Amino acid sequence: GQLVESGGGLVQPGGSLRLSCAASGFTFGWYHMSWFRQAPGKERELVASITSTGGTTSYADSVKGRFTISRDNALNMVYLQMNSLKPEDTAVYYCKAVRAPNNWPSYWGQGTQVTVSS
Repeated sequence: GQLVESGGGLVQPGGSLRLSCAASGFTFGWYHMSWFRQAPGKERELVASITSTGGTTSYADSVKGRFTISRDNALNMVYLQMNSLKPEDTAVYYCKAVRAPNNWPSYWGQGTQVTVSS
């Protein structure tokens, strides 16, 4: 399977970005999807997750109320809408797929850089 992220870039504090992740090579609708991020010198952290059917979402406390994860199983896409961005949101953002229900196999994308700075 393959995941390709896009939509990163440079944005001012308070701005918005929408990340996209295109999936191929596996049955997308069987996989839970997540967004992770990794800032320089820090460990990779879970940002948001969505179940295979899209029925349930969850968020890290640091992004609740600002970020929204969604998916389109017809297009094999998952999205992360990021609003009210802060400098501490600066990181490389990664898309991950895990097979329901046993969380195996899993796939990672290569990441997309998000920089929040004035």
